[in-house]
Amino acid sequence: MGQCYKTGDFKKYFNENMKELGLPIPSTLFDNLSVAIANAGLILEALNTLGKGATIGEIIKATTGLEKLKVAASLGAAYYKGAVIGSIAVASGRSLGCGYKISDMITFLEHNNLEFKEWNSFYMTHPEILDKGHKFRKIYYAKAANFYTGAEA
Repeated sequence: MGQCYKTGDFKKYFNENMKELGLPIPSTLFDNLSVAIANAGLILEALNTLGKGATIGEIIKATTGLEKLKVAASLGAAYYKGAVIGSIAVASGRSLGCGYKISDMITFLEHNNLEFKEWNSFYMTHPEILDKGHKFRKIYYAKAANFYTGAEA
């Protein structure tokens, strides 16, 4: 581990990033890097099967072990998945790598098999996931919640 890593930092930074995006965080699903990557992979796999318009509620029904995501059941799965993967990258960069660069995101996605269709345009469209200082960070939840109504922010 890097010299800046302290036990519990990953969870702290992951939770901080998700909370700043206004998104709920189920306990234990994203507590450490390996568990977070595994669960993000399950979400990604289910979303690939169900399609872009699926909700987290539909993801829960299609998988085993993600029942704790019911706190986010009404949110668009594509938005939640993007925030989870981005938050994992931010948290791992801050806790293990003492910081984070966008090039780290590309390596992170490829190395952990968390690439998804159009991931690059997703993060370009939603820089607030990775940018702690982004002025629209707090409205990400509204984007995820309004995804199905056609009122996407």
